[in-house]
Amino acid sequence: MSTCQHKVSFLVAEKSWNRRVIGDFAWAMGAVPVSRSQDSATEGKGTLTITLLPGDSPAAGASSAKVAVQGCHDATIGDKIRLKIDPSITIKLTSEGEGRKVGEVAKEHLDKSLKGGKYDILKRVDQSQVYAKVLSKLEKGGCIGIFPEGGSHDRTDLLPLKVGVALIAYAALEKRGLNIPIIPVGLNYFSSHRFRGRCVVEFGAAINIDEATLPEYRAGGDRKKAVCSGLLKDIQDGMRSVIVTAPDYDVLKHIHTARRLWKRTAGAQEKQDLNRRFALGLQKLLMKFDQKPPKKLEVFMNELKVYQKTLDELGIKDYQVPTLASEGAGEETTNVQRMMRSASMTLESEEAEEILEDIKVPYRIAHLLFTIFVAAIPSIFLNLPIGLLSNLYAEKKRKKALAASKVKIRGMDVLLSEKVMFCIVMVPALWLFYLFLLLFLTNLDYEATLLFFVSMPIAAYAGIMVTESGMVDYKDIKPWLMKLHPATRKRLRQLPKTRMALVQKLREFVGEFGPQLGEIYYEQEVDWKKVQGEASSDLSPPPSPNLGGQKEKKKNI
Repeated sequence: MSTCQHKVSFLVAEKSWNRRVIGDFAWAMGAVPVSRSQDSATEGKGTLTITLLPGDSPAAGASSAKVAVQGCHDATIGDKIRLKIDPSITIKLTSEGEGRKVGEVAKEHLDKSLKGGKYDILKRVDQSQVYAKVLSKLEKGGCIGIFPEGGSHDRTDLLPLKVGVALIAYAALEKRGLNIPIIPVGLNYFSSHRFRGRCVVEFGAAINIDEATLPEYRAGGDRKKAVCSGLLKDIQDGMRSVIVTAPDYDVLKHIHTARRLWKRTAGAQEKQDLNRRFALGLQKLLMKFDQKPPKKLEVFMNELKVYQKTLDELGIKDYQVPTLASEGAGEETTNVQRMMRSASMTLESEEAEEILEDIKVPYRIAHLLFTIFVAAIPSIFLNLPIGLLSNLYAEKKRKKALAASKVKIRGMDVLLSEKVMFCIVMVPALWLFYLFLLLFLTNLDYEATLLFFVSMPIAAYAGIMVTESGMVDYKDIKPWLMKLHPATRKRLRQLPKTRMALVQKLREFVGEFGPQLGEIYYEQEVDWKKVQGEASSDLSPPPSPNLGGQKEKKKNI
C-alpha cells in the first residue's frame, strides 16, 4: 500500500466487514464488502451419487467436466455442492432433468474418487452490485485489491482461484473499455503468528487481457468460460512467481533448511530467490524421475530430516551451528571450524575471529542483564498483561476459525490478526486504567499524572524494542549454556561436522543434477512467471508428504 500511487480499495468478506474494529478500519480504507457463499454454507440432508455423464468426457483444453449428481434435493440450480470428504472439490449445478442434476467440476478433480457422500450447499450469491462498485472505482482511476483464493488459509500452496477476478477484468474491458493491468502480489511471511514477524512483499509482472479474446467472452457459454479460465491460469502462474509453494509444511521447512545450508547469510530478496529455485527445482526433478526420487535424493532427504529434528530437539537454529565449532581445543574441532569458514580467510583473520568468539559470550550475558534491567518495568506493567491476554484470545479465535473452515490446516493464519485487533482495543484501555489509578489512588498532581500517561506509549514501545534485543542475546548464548549439560554437550559438538557433511552433499547433488534444470540453475535473473507457466503446464502432481527433505539448484553454480 505504501508503494502504490493509487488508493487501494480491497474487497473484504462481508463477514469481516460486519466485525467491529476490522470492519471500521476496512470502511476507513474504502474497502468493498463482498458476500461469500461459504460464509452461509448449510449442511446437505442427503447422500450424493456422482457419475461422469456418458460420452461427455472433457474436451482438450477444457477446464471443467460435466457430471450427474443425484441425492441433493435441497440444492437448486446455480448453487454449489462442496464434498465433505474433500472440501477442495466443489460442483456447480447448471441444469436439471430426468431425476438428476447436472453440474460442472474442475477437470483436475476427475482423477480423484468422486464417490459423493455427505456434502455442504453453497448458495448462489448475486454479486452484480459489487461488480458495479468495483467498475466505478476502476473507471475513476482507482486500484482494487483482491484475494482471489477467496479467503485466508495456512496451506503451503494456492487454493483454486475464484473466477471473480477474471469476470471483473473482462467486464471492465467490455463495458468501460479499460484493459486493467493485473499485478500479482506475493505476501511471504516468516513467523506470521508472532508479533514483529517479518513479511516479504513481492510484486510480479503485470498481466493484461488479450483484447482479441473479448469476442469469445461476449459469446458466453463454454467460450466465455474458456477465456476466463485462461486468464485465471495466467494469474495463477503470476501469483506462484511471487511466492514459494510446496506440497506440505515438512517439504517447505526442508527447502528453507537446504537454502540455509547453501548460503548462510543472504538478504530477504535473495532468500526468496533461492527458496523458489529449490522448490521448483525439486518439482522438476521429481517430474523427470516420474515422482520417484533418485537414491541420492532420498538419502540426503533422510539426513536433512534427522539434522532438522536434532535442531528442533535442542531448540537451536541452523545459523547457530557454525559458532559451536569455535569451542574446544581439539585438532578435530579446529579443522571443522576452519572448513566452515571461507577458504580465502587468512590464518590471522581466523585467530582474530576466535578471540572475538571468546569475548562474545560474556558480552552477550552482560548485555542481556542490562536489557532485563531496562525493560523490566515497562514490560511487566504495560506489555506483559496485554501479551498474555492477546495470546489467550487469539488461540480461542484460532480454534473457532479452524472448526468453521474447510481449508485451514492449523488456523495459524488468523492468530496475529486477532492479536492485533485485541491490542487495538485493549492497549489504550490499559493505559486509561492506569490513568484512573494515578488520579484516584495517588497524591500526584495533574501535571505529573499527565506526564506519566503521555509516557506510557513511549515506555511500552521502548520495552518492546529492548526486550527484542534481549531475546537476540538469549538465543546467541543458549548453545553455550547448553554445553554445560553433559547430556547435550556431545550432540552439540557433533552438529558442526554434520552440517559440513550436509553442505558438501548438497553441493555435490546440485552439481550433478542442476544442469538438467535449465534456467533456474544457470541464469542469474529468472523470469519466474514464464518458468512457473511452463512448470504448471507439464508438471505432475506434487510429491507425496513422505518426501521430507529437499535439495536443489541455485544459479551460477
